[in-house]
Amino acid sequence: MTKLRYAKRLFDRKPMACHLYVTDQCNLDCQYCSEFDNRASHPALEDLKRWSRKARELGCLHIGLQGGEPLLYPHIVDVVRHCKEIGFTVSLSTNGFLLSADLARGLDDAGLDTLQISVDRMRPAASTQKALKSVATKLGHLAGCRFGVQIAGVLFADTVSECREVLEYSLARGIPAHFRLVHPDPKQNYRVPVGEKRYLEAFIDDMMARKAGGQKIHSTWAILDYQKGLLTGREADWTCTAGYKYFFISSQGKFWPCSMYRTEFDIMDVTSECLNSFYRKKTCQTNCGVYCTVTASLACAHPVRFLIGELGIGRKAAQGGRETDALPQQGPAVEPPLRA
Repeated sequence: MTKLRYAKRLFDRKPMACHLYVTDQCNLDCQYCSEFDNRASHPALEDLKRWSRKARELGCLHIGLQGGEPLLYPHIVDVVRHCKEIGFTVSLSTNGFLLSADLARGLDDAGLDTLQISVDRMRPAASTQKALKSVATKLGHLAGCRFGVQIAGVLFADTVSECREVLEYSLARGIPAHFRLVHPDPKQNYRVPVGEKRYLEAFIDDMMARKAGGQKIHSTWAILDYQKGLLTGREADWTCTAGYKYFFISSQGKFWPCSMYRTEFDIMDVTSECLNSFYRKKTCQTNCGVYCTVTASLACAHPVRFLIGELGIGRKAAQGGRETDALPQQGPAVEPPLRA
């Protein structure tokens, strides 16, 4: 029934989902990240409830809770419970460092649907501390929880040499996982070296082969193809749905079409007509790296093609013979021009 609700959103005029920043504060300082500010205070719980109700009234079916680091928010369990009570499916993205057995049980009891844990490498590095070595023991706290668990990583020069280990660790334990290419900040600057295209492309190919083989790569075929296109210079045919099918709410209650396209417009003043006005091609959509928005956009641009593609028709035959055991060894990091 849930999948049917979402499929309907590919054809109607209502939004699919939103992300709510429950805090801007973070306990880490990853070099590629532009989405934290430890000077900012936490928003009031009642404000978060009010903003989430507004998103539900606008038609959103799903809400993603994020930050910053959302587990820093002192009332995060209450936020999850409220979002479930008003009819959302709820996901939460965390670096996992603050997970405890009590917190995991609290999130489970509140009705959380999905917990996404960000893991970029096996071991910490200067560019990112989000390493499996740092959070592996935390995964034990999730035993018995009813919510789904995913592992997601950012693919760039400092992670490409260890991302396959993270992927294999996750898949061996039945945990869906994916890596996605690093994207620039709102000023279109990459804060870390991206890495050589051949190594990045080889890893995308590896994920595609694994998915075709039935492994739990938590990424749509559309996004895997899209990332391949970013590396090869092949542009996708789509119209950006940021602000229309998918939008963000800042920790100050501002309406953001996406995490890189920010406004000072109060979410409480947003109308359906306002959302519909954002269904247009945007100057920033070329080589966009806000993958949740890209997914919604690709799905809405060609809904039937998208749905057929996600069924994997013809994929296993096309990918089944691909060699996955020998990714090229990483050489010196050279940042490629991923964007036009």
